[in-house]
Amino acid sequence: MIDRLMTSTLLRLAGSFPVIVMTGPRQSGKTTLAKAVFSDKPYVTLEDPDERAFAIEDPKGFLRRFSAGAVFDEAQRWPDLFSWLQGLVDADHQPGKFVLTGSQQFGLLAGISQSLAGRAGIIHLLPLSLSEIPSVKEQTRSLDELMITGGYPALHSRQIATGDWFASYVATYVERDVRQVLNIQDLTTFQRFLRLCAGRNGQLLNLSALAGEAGISHNTAKSWLSVLESSYLVHLLPPYYRNFGKRLVKSPKLYFLDVGLACWLLGIRSAEVLALHPLRGALFESLVISEFIKSRYNKGLPSDLYFWRDNNGVGADLVFETGSKLQPVEIKSGSTITSDYIRAGQRSARFASGEADAPKLIYGGNDSYERNGLNVIGWRDIAHWT
Repeated sequence: MIDRLMTSTLLRLAGSFPVIVMTGPRQSGKTTLAKAVFSDKPYVTLEDPDERAFAIEDPKGFLRRFSAGAVFDEAQRWPDLFSWLQGLVDADHQPGKFVLTGSQQFGLLAGISQSLAGRAGIIHLLPLSLSEIPSVKEQTRSLDELMITGGYPALHSRQIATGDWFASYVATYVERDVRQVLNIQDLTTFQRFLRLCAGRNGQLLNLSALAGEAGISHNTAKSWLSVLESSYLVHLLPPYYRNFGKRLVKSPKLYFLDVGLACWLLGIRSAEVLALHPLRGALFESLVISEFIKSRYNKGLPSDLYFWRDNNGVGADLVFETGSKLQPVEIKSGSTITSDYIRAGQRSARFASGEADAPKLIYGGNDSYERNGLNVIGWRDIAHWT
């Protein structure tokens, strides 16, 4: 098993809340982590038809087997579970008694908000961060090879072709998750929509243009995109809300949370093709943004990440608050620092003037150092700065 940074947060919450909820995309390692951390608890998957039928037909009898607690996998498959657990944890406030995992944020968290508000600690487990990937630690894989592969644990723990795995993953996701939520008659249209989203990775979201190119209505595109976001496949990075006297861009930017999946959807099948691909810069940007999101989620924190851009195109790729200051981050995919990179990094802090910390420049090279008041960070060192 690959060691996960989420473990300490999981144990911390288990010492405070009677119910722990771990959600995230399929195949991100939720079941493996829950079984490892809570190995003393019985494990039940509600994907099992027999277990689910038992739970629905005789909920009291089903739960009587787990008076000391349990791990319930794919908990959203039995929505009434949340109401039954409310009564159990109100009668016994033992911390860390029940652990729930699930892949659909909207299905799982809806039940939590209705029945277990204030009783559950919630964490989001995404695919592996850079510091969790063995080949990054060992420096045996190049940046382009890593971007093609992405961070799903199976691709780093088993001998399996990346293309084969993603083909199966997308097909399974469409068949299982999307059909459970959306009434999609033509799966081909949805798959085209998914690929069009990949082509807009790192760009400002224009939902009308996206819908038009996909051949669907604006409302349908909005609904489908919400499913992608709730399934932890994409993230909409909002613009920073303070305008500093400027006219701001108000649309969010669209990012895939796993760069390997985005590469596969774009038809990029090798590191050699990626190295020359016109979207390589946007894909590297997606990798960096997802690293910051993973770092916060692994600590049990909300993402609270933004970008900033005015109508003249001036701004920062990433902005977040650090106490009373703002931290601007510029992202460049090249492996060599140029004077243009330095100027871009310096400009990224000017919109906030005295309210900005020293800007950071994350790039596709290996070295990290300070230059001209700019913190230059190589891609392998992102974890030290997130």
